Amino acid sequence: MTGNPRSNDEHHTIGFYLQQIYNVLNGYFGELHWWPADTPFEVIVGAILTQNTAWRNVATAIEKLKEAEILTPEGLSRVEIDTLAALIRPSGYYHVKARRLKAFIRYLHAEHNGSVENLFHGDIWQTREKLLHINGIGEETADSILLYAGGKPVFVVDAYTRRILERHNLIKEKAGYGEIQSLFMTSMPQNAALYNQYHALLVNTGKMFCMKKKFCGVCPLSELTAYPLP
Repeated sequence: MTGNPRSNDEHHTIGFYLQQIYNVLNGYFGELHWWPADTPFEVIVGAILTQNTAWRNVATAIEKLKEAEILTPEGLSRVEIDTLAALIRPSGYYHVKARRLKAFIRYLHAEHNGSVENLFHGDIWQTREKLLHINGIGEETADSILLYAGGKPVFVVDAYTRRILERHNLIKEKAGYGEIQSLFMTSMPQNAALYNQYHALLVNTGKMFCMKKKFCGVCPLSELTAYPLP
């Protein structure tokens, strides 16, 4: 986790504002139970497949992997890459994503004896660094794996998070991933369940109200004034 240092008073104030956002959205949407998956490994596969596509396409691809009975580390290890690509075709960029899944499986077998459970036994940030060295796994994907599959208190930053925070004056337009992540993780309790629900709430808000075209008038966050600019 990296980012610009802030004063304790500023952290407290921002933390209070972030908590207000959470309270309003949680009251509006309720418990979202995200990520939808039967196993941690399914979460990992979904985190890789969801890159640059809608979740409904990922769900279709995952269902095909289940039907083929290969949605396990062993199954993805033995399947031919062309067969894998054909099965995940609904997710888009299927040849690229097939290579990325294979790269992750090779890492899992080389570093953790093919065990998803072992993947999450070590230091969170060392594990994150190793994930980031796998072809096709960036910060958002790595953090999704850590939070949603591993239950680790790592906040996931995506385009929806960035847009909502920017429109509420909490970040500047060119804020980096680490700076945004640090805003949450140093201003709020480091709690996986909280981060899980918070991120899901921001995603729903981004999809329904805070799109490229604003719908502020009907957004539940309209009751909050924007954070005061410095």
